Amino acid sequence: MKHLWFIFYHSELLLQQLEDGSYTIPLSEEPPVTINAHTVIHAITPMIDGTSVKTLMIDEFVTDKQKFEMCTLRQSYYKLTEALYTKAGKCYEINYWDKHTQYCGVCGAPMKLYTDISKRCTQCGHEVWPQLATAIIVLVHRGEEVLLVHANNFKGKFYGLVAGFVETGETLEEAVKREVKEETGLEITDLQYFGSQPWPYPCGLMIGFLATYKSGTVELQNEELGSGGWYHRKYLPEIPEKLSLARKIIDYWLDMFKDESSSSPSS
Repeated sequence: MKHLWFIFYHSELLLQQLEDGSYTIPLSEEPPVTINAHTVIHAITPMIDGTSVKTLMIDEFVTDKQKFEMCTLRQSYYKLTEALYTKAGKCYEINYWDKHTQYCGVCGAPMKLYTDISKRCTQCGHEVWPQLATAIIVLVHRGEEVLLVHANNFKGKFYGLVAGFVETGETLEEAVKREVKEETGLEITDLQYFGSQPWPYPCGLMIGFLATYKSGTVELQNEELGSGGWYHRKYLPEIPEKLSLARKIIDYWLDMFKDESSSSPSS
């Protein structure tokens, strides 16, 4: 049986370039590159068409540029189909989880794979599964203005949306309101769920919302945010790239005004 081989060197993914210049994931019965005897091969849920999926980590960068290309997972979004990129993210998360759960957090003994997505301690029997870091992200709007912020940890000059991790003991809605209040000093209302997105950098789940400004003046939390404020929809700064949920929410909000203009009667 042939498998799609999602092979990583650290955070770089092995791609195969086709004759037409497009990229794909290698499909073969055996790994397309040499692997060590100790290499762990993970079986992943198949593609929607039933194609088998395997993933593994390698110790050396692949230099055979006639057949393959190494590409960061983030950049692979622009080279692979959405289905392959999404599966690559899942594969990376499993490899990351495997690497960071080699030993039991209870007794320190080695962990061993028990199922495709669980491990069991060889000494005390403690079991672990891949853990997701759940985070919310929210577009706050005020008429034709949107709240955009530049976080201190952003790699680039773009402005994005308020976001943060969900804490223990709180709902998603509570997390949204808390993050907006903590980071900007604003109160919001009319919270609306938008959608979610796996964020395998390295193991997140982003849950998106839209909200309406209620009250307050922007007072940025300087420890988290370098700059930010209200921006008119026609005069936006640089915004996040297409692969992010933040960009999808912003584009959705902008499209709402296109719908309004197309439905309004001509003068």
